[in-house]
Amino acid sequence: MASEPREEPDHVGRIMAQWAVERPEVDVSPQGVIGRLHRLAVRLDEELRPVFAAAGLSDGDFDVLAALRRAGAPYELTPGQIARTTMVTSGAVTKRLDRLQGAGLVLRQTREDDGRGRRVRLTDRGRELVDETFERHMANERRLVGLLDEPDRRELARLLEAWGRALDA
Repeated sequence: MASEPREEPDHVGRIMAQWAVERPEVDVSPQGVIGRLHRLAVRLDEELRPVFAAAGLSDGDFDVLAALRRAGAPYELTPGQIARTTMVTSGAVTKRLDRLQGAGLVLRQTREDDGRGRRVRLTDRGRELVDETFERHMANERRLVGLLDEPDRRELARLLEAWGRALDA
């Protein structure tokens, strides 16, 4: 009876094997998760960015437009709300908003009830662009997660959510 050919270790597996030789007393098993997640995040970015680029956007630009679109009509938020929703600094939000306003995708407006406060609103053109891009983005993400079968996708999503909640606690 012939045995199945053994699969070669991946990049992270090779690194772990090298550490096992050089520092056998150190448990490197966390690299099996963290290292692979890090490499996967880089690869996923490489797969996701072309969809945004085809729309003339960076991933950060799309993130801002998507935050405004998800807010519902009238599709507006304060810069602070955008920063919290996108998890970037207010300085990064300002730069993104400058680009998006220059492209005619958002408007900055002074709040009527507070002359100091600003609101950012999607323009009709911005809403159309984010809606079109979102559909292509979701199709691309379906393609990527489709490399796993449905039970594995559900279990991975469950595990990642549990880990994220534990880190946030």
